[in-house]
Amino acid sequence: MKKDIHPEVFDVVARCVCGNAVQTISTSKDLSVDICANCHPFFTGQQKFIDTAGRIEKFQQRYETKNKK
Repeated sequence: MKKDIHPEVFDVVARCVCGNAVQTISTSKDLSVDICANCHPFFTGQQKFIDTAGRIEKFQQRYETKNKK
């Protein structure tokens, strides 16, 4: 194998916003995710809205004004 062409690999803990943490390896030193298998609706059977940029409110406001006309 050629030397100095492969990225450095780190042991990291991938953390979800729900609090779940998983030990894994990665080329980046820090991993954080918005959704994981513990909180994903497919696996839990519960629907949950993740609104990071106010997109749901923008959508609702846009269509509320059209329905009022």
